Amino acid sequence: MPNDRPARRRTTHRGEVLRTERLTPHMVRVVLGGDGLASFAADAFTDHYVKLLFASPLAPDADLSDVAALRETLPREHWPVTRTYTVRRWDAARRELWLDVVVHGDEGLAGPWADTVQPGAQLYFNGPGGGYAPDPDADWHLLAGDESALPAIAAALEAMPRGARGVAFVEVTGPDEQQPVDAPSGVDVVWLHRTEDGRAERQVGELLVERVTGLTFPDGEPQVFVHGEATFVKELRRHLRVERGLGRGRLSASGYWRLGTDEDGWQSSKREWNAAAEQEEEAALASR
Repeated sequence: MPNDRPARRRTTHRGEVLRTERLTPHMVRVVLGGDGLASFAADAFTDHYVKLLFASPLAPDADLSDVAALRETLPREHWPVTRTYTVRRWDAARRELWLDVVVHGDEGLAGPWADTVQPGAQLYFNGPGGGYAPDPDADWHLLAGDESALPAIAAALEAMPRGARGVAFVEVTGPDEQQPVDAPSGVDVVWLHRTEDGRAERQVGELLVERVTGLTFPDGEPQVFVHGEATFVKELRRHLRVERGLGRGRLSASGYWRLGTDEDGWQSSKREWNAAAEQEEEAALASR
């Protein structure tokens, strides 16, 4: 049966694939452009994200330019599938949108698409969202994330004043997944490798938790950005708020994804997950 609930209208943009570039063995950059981006803007935050739209296999010819209309007229299983990606860069003058996509063979939806898409292909998407940008008045900066957060971390480092201080921990599979980043000279970029010297791969986020919890904080108040797999984000958010006494306004923490579930499952449970995490933090703070 068609969905009877009115859908919230969002701006849908149409991008044309201009080119792709393999950045590392498991990350591909897709550059979108074209007249369909005439009303797009992503200049306020360094963690801007967009929702990519992929047609359901049950409705491969659906018009993705008006998702709200589709949701009002088609059964749920025919709705487009969405996948969320951070904007790596938006060049308004060139009208180019960069999206860096993690690819693991045939796994997932957006990864295989990015790995095989050709110039000229069309892609519809909603957005942007976002809410974090480096504060130029922060005493120092702490950033921590896995591959999914690397585009936002790289964008944040590029946007910082050249005199900024701090540290960025970036966890990837191994050395071949590192990328050049343009960081201020006072911000150390530390790459953490889950697989190294033939050892079994560590759990995603495990190294990030070790390094952040073991970090000696410099003097002054930091601005902190922790994004990536939800389990380690939850652990670090609690540590930073409870153990380090960091105010909520100085912390941007978000689970981009969660081990053991796809984006559809994660997005359906994310609100409850975050609410439970916040209740735990508030209870821990109250008991101190």
